[in-house]
Amino acid sequence: MSTLVESSEATAIEVSCTNDALTVVLSDGRVVSAPLAWFPRLLGATTKQRREWKLIGGGIGIHWEAIDEDISVASLLRPESYMRLQSTKARRGSRKSGQSHTRLRG
Repeated sequence: MSTLVESSEATAIEVSCTNDALTVVLSDGRVVSAPLAWFPRLLGATTKQRREWKLIGGGIGIHWEAIDEDISVASLLRPESYMRLQSTKARRGSRKSGQSHTRLRG
């Protein structure tokens, strides 16, 4: 019998932003990175504002008070289910492979 780990079980434990990407370390050891362009408020935020995040719901989401932004871990793990991705090519690719466009390491 195999066991399937639900994406909702993973919670965020660390968050960082560069000028190009949002990176979240998850409690199960995975690291998820997504283009900052997916999050216009973060993209337009200052470096200081991007650093001022807090975990919400025990790590199921991240909140930036200064820019009124909330991002759930679930949306990072399955962006095709939660976001309208800009690139039509990116959406088609996720449907073909069944995988999200986030980069997972770990």
